[in-house]
Amino acid sequence: MTSHPVPSLPTPSDPSAARSPDVESSPALELAQLRRDYVVRAAAPGSRRRRRQRVRAVDEISLRIERGEAVGFVGANGAGKSTTIKMITGILQPTAGSVRVLGRDPVPERRRLAREIGVVFGQRSQLWWDLPLRDSYRILGAMHRLTDRALAARLDRLVEGLDLAGFLDRPVRQLSLGQRMRGEVAAALLHSPALVVLDEPTIGLDMVSKEGLRRFLREDRAERGTTLFLTTHDMGDVERLCDRIVVVASGQVAYDGALAGFRERLGSPRELVLDLAAPRLEALALPEGARTLAIEAEGIRHRIAFSGAELTVPALLTRIGAQAEVQDLSLTEPAVEDLVRRINAGDRPG
Repeated sequence: MTSHPVPSLPTPSDPSAARSPDVESSPALELAQLRRDYVVRAAAPGSRRRRRQRVRAVDEISLRIERGEAVGFVGANGAGKSTTIKMITGILQPTAGSVRVLGRDPVPERRRLAREIGVVFGQRSQLWWDLPLRDSYRILGAMHRLTDRALAARLDRLVEGLDLAGFLDRPVRQLSLGQRMRGEVAAALLHSPALVVLDEPTIGLDMVSKEGLRRFLREDRAERGTTLFLTTHDMGDVERLCDRIVVVASGQVAYDGALAGFRERLGSPRELVLDLAAPRLEALALPEGARTLAIEAEGIRHRIAFSGAELTVPALLTRIGAQAEVQDLSLTEPAVEDLVRRINAGDRPG
């Protein structure tokens, strides 16, 4: 990997540097009927000739994210996630529609936005491959015009929170994938951006490091009111970091809502496992929306499936408690990953 050139930054006289009240009060992200088409060459059936073909990667996505929100942006490969991120960060120009990031148009104001957003974008590194990790942060601090005191204070916090001390003076090319990803996240957060866009931030991390990164992101967001826009295939990241989930399929928003109500909106069955105080071989009389899956352990354990959209756990336990004494219970929720897979397969919530 080659070293990155240091881009110039806007001077204070740059008109894009002025912030109006409208910009300050605007949403973190506002996408309106956003569309992006690509032109590719594909072989025609039964012919060796390759013809130009238009492919739509993003199909009129509309989305509004307020400042301070934490949103998981998920979907299958090819759903349009990366293309959307490239338009948000000003790398790609939309074919149609509009995108505003922190009140700004990301293409003409890309240089200004670079000082207000932090991005970890897949496998593309913003670190200098042959330099020690510490030197990358010094360069990035200069690019963002951080004072020596501000850089030192922020870096101390990041080194401690992301556990970077053991490899801070090691060249980036010698870091493991997990170490480099933590280094990338620190680089994205170094200038305390208002919006953080993370693409697969926990890839390559072991379980302990992954949980440590999630904890730090939660704490840092709580301290600074940062907006978090997260794309990942690890639904554990979404469940531990986000309040809202947006699922994209075939370039369109298939679901947008609070993570807490995601399972209920899809009508996905939950499973209640009951251990009764006394054996009961016959099925319990259950309310509508619940059914017995199995009776095990000689009638002690009963497995019951029910829809969270139609029936609550207290209502179900009230009915069961009138028939048998419950000694122990556990509740199993459907995995978020399975629900996203259902949506990508065409099973959209009503």
